[in-house]
Amino acid sequence: MLKLQPIELFFRAIPESFLAILAIYIFSNIPINKKKYIITSLLVACIFFGVRMLPINYGVHTILGIGIMIILSVSINKIDIIKSIKAVLIYSIFQFIAEGLNIFIIQNILKEDVNEVLSNVVLKTVYGLPSLAILGFIIFLYYIIRLKKDELINV
Repeated sequence: MLKLQPIELFFRAIPESFLAILAIYIFSNIPINKKKYIITSLLVACIFFGVRMLPINYGVHTILGIGIMIILSVSINKIDIIKSIKAVLIYSIFQFIAEGLNIFIIQNILKEDVNEVLSNVVLKTVYGLPSLAILGFIIFLYYIIRLKKDELINV
């Protein structure tokens, strides 16, 4: 069970869900509907909070999260199912890369014990924020590259 504390909900789960839904819109090349974006993001955060309270093995929550994001993207945001699946999988891969880079930074650059960091809620939240920033940077970079590519095509 990966129970979240309220601090993790507000400083990690909610911002991450807003970033995830934004990424799905960007990777799907769909214009953002602000109202649906906010509703979906808050739903994803609340559902993830609940999923982490389930008595399941580590990693299963990730698979459930992928499925939940696909279902909500299709049903609420009206994104094509194939585009939604591709976008969620691309987002998940980038999320794993960002988390891996963050763990590398914590262990090798900051010389912190990862087990100690992950056992303390406040430390886990603070040390987890760089992975969110890395993920945001990757998504922003993808968006800029796509804009440049679209400019070249439209010339």
